[in-house]
Amino acid sequence: MSFNKNQAAFFQTLKLSLPSYNSLVDEIAEILEISIDSAYRRIRGEKLLDFAELEILCNRFNISVDTFFNLHSNGILFQGNQNDYQENSFMNWMEDVYAQLNLVNSFSKKHIYWLVKDMPPFHHYYHKELASFKFFFWRKSILFTESLKDTKYSIKDNLYDQFAEITQKILKAYHKIPTTEIWNIEGINITLRQIELYHEMGIMTSTEDTIFLYNCMLEVIDNLEKMAEKGKKILPSHPEIEGAEYNFFVNEFIIGDNTFFATMDEKKVTYLNHSVIYFHGTSDPSFNDAMFRNLDNLIKKSTQISIVGEKDRKQFFNKLRKKVVERINALPIEEE
Repeated sequence: MSFNKNQAAFFQTLKLSLPSYNSLVDEIAEILEISIDSAYRRIRGEKLLDFAELEILCNRFNISVDTFFNLHSNGILFQGNQNDYQENSFMNWMEDVYAQLNLVNSFSKKHIYWLVKDMPPFHHYYHKELASFKFFFWRKSILFTESLKDTKYSIKDNLYDQFAEITQKILKAYHKIPTTEIWNIEGINITLRQIELYHEMGIMTSTEDTIFLYNCMLEVIDNLEKMAEKGKKILPSHPEIEGAEYNFFVNEFIIGDNTFFATMDEKKVTYLNHSVIYFHGTSDPSFNDAMFRNLDNLIKKSTQISIVGEKDRKQFFNKLRKKVVERINALPIEEE
């Protein structure tokens, strides 16, 4: 295979990573700071890219040239952020989540898949008190935000407000994307354990707050069941706004790892979870094809409880409710 054909394949891959309304030639001309005609000549393979241009394009589009040069290495290029231990780390993380959802939404044909270990963050955001707790927990115990080092959690502090705008943007973006989630009965355990742990450690300021958060979890479960029944996403604050397709599967054999997978037109991206809340993503074709086959096999071996399977659906969500109620009943009664 000649280099010119490899270069044509390279640009075809770049094109697949762009939203359908974006012009590849305009993007290349802008990124490389060349004329439209020069961009066309490179895309057609009439002019070879130099190493500097190749480096710029690979960095801009987050791709590896290994496959184009037939270099069969075991390396897979991932890109993502990680904690920088600054006060604004969490806001930066939220903005990155929003940017990734916006990227998915920019394509006409899109779908996201979530292999659930911990309930996807979007579902926590439906309740501002539960969202506030998760924001506090992530910042204090995961990101180690210095300003929260010696603080306790109270619903009255209303930590939600400082993140309200970005949270609503995330919810609205997520609401538009067709989604498939693969759950296990353990899917709410992590959040329940976080509430329980803070209660036991005295970081929760009152038992009433603990009970309130458990009741928020019950309402989240109610909303999940409604979405599964309708096969559509529902915003509790705006139930009149029809959401995207929502598929809910239960797999009794595996506990997920929070893998987040997106298809965008002909492009696929895998986001692997690390450091609790962070994700690193790759557009590596062979890796993503293998990941998609794996998810497809898991779905085939799972039980669909969205739209169909009413009996299985009720049993599953009742089991989730039972987990929450058991924790509420286990709390000691505070004497007045």
